[in-house]
Amino acid sequence: MVPIAFGPVPSRRLGRSLGINNIPPKTCSYSCVYCQLGRTSNMTVKRSHFYRPEDVLREVERKVREAQLRNEKIDYLTFVPDGEPTLDISIGEEIVLLKQIGIPVAVITNASLLWLDDVREDLFEADFISLKVDAVSQDLWRSINRPCRDLKLEKILDGIKQFVKNFKGIIVSETMLIDGINYSNEFANIANFLRELAKLDKAYIAIPTRPPAEKWVKPAKEEVLNIAFQTFSRVLGSDKVEFLIGYEGNMFAFTGNVKEDLLSITAVHPMREEAVSELLKKANASWQIIDELLRSDELVRLEYEGNTYYMRKLFKNK
Repeated sequence: MVPIAFGPVPSRRLGRSLGINNIPPKTCSYSCVYCQLGRTSNMTVKRSHFYRPEDVLREVERKVREAQLRNEKIDYLTFVPDGEPTLDISIGEEIVLLKQIGIPVAVITNASLLWLDDVREDLFEADFISLKVDAVSQDLWRSINRPCRDLKLEKILDGIKQFVKNFKGIIVSETMLIDGINYSNEFANIANFLRELAKLDKAYIAIPTRPPAEKWVKPAKEEVLNIAFQTFSRVLGSDKVEFLIGYEGNMFAFTGNVKEDLLSITAVHPMREEAVSELLKKANASWQIIDELLRSDELVRLEYEGNTYYMRKLFKNK
């Protein structure tokens, strides 16, 4: 079983984030070409019960205690699972329970279910929401996000507008840019859509920084990023636009059990080799642990853009 809580890990948006994995592996409404966890194996838009809310609370409380014992700072409790977090029909109840801990709650969502009234109601309880807006035109949306066929882009965009209008917390968007895509006027179209979200705090422009689902996927080139940044800034104001393209650093937490920490983090957050080394150093452990996890088929080594990454193997070879 993939751990429910992991980290805390460094987040480029949220500081030090303790992750919450409330969805079984690769259960999602999208199968994005750049997804760091591979292709979606369970494509659905049907909300379901996965874990009991009290179990989620217990696991998060345990991780918070472990981190606090080692003076590890936690800025957010963040729903950032192996799929789309709003497919969890209990997420609203879970957010309410977790807020009792006294740490702000964030949700990283692809926004594909915000056209549903109950999903919007559930997320109103959070303190921070990040919405995916990779495209606002039908063809690009289908080619980049590869959505479940039951989804309609127009309904999703309308659901985002309705949600943002009534949400009281911090809200940001994220637009992932990849090489080899003819964006044409899409940057202006996305920026004009985001301008309609008057309460948007920040529009992030991102690139893939970890191994993607499809081998052909590469980060957008600097020239393309600059065009996107300038276009967004012209429409939204430069103070509302930021790149999300840097490496988040190596300050991963060690909470006592180095094997558990490695497998928990890499289940949803592939780690660069130097980050793994830093964690082993904190734990006073040797690289032998990594070799053992690779041999036992629990960890996999990946190469991407000249860097070596380690990721938990979600489905073991039989």
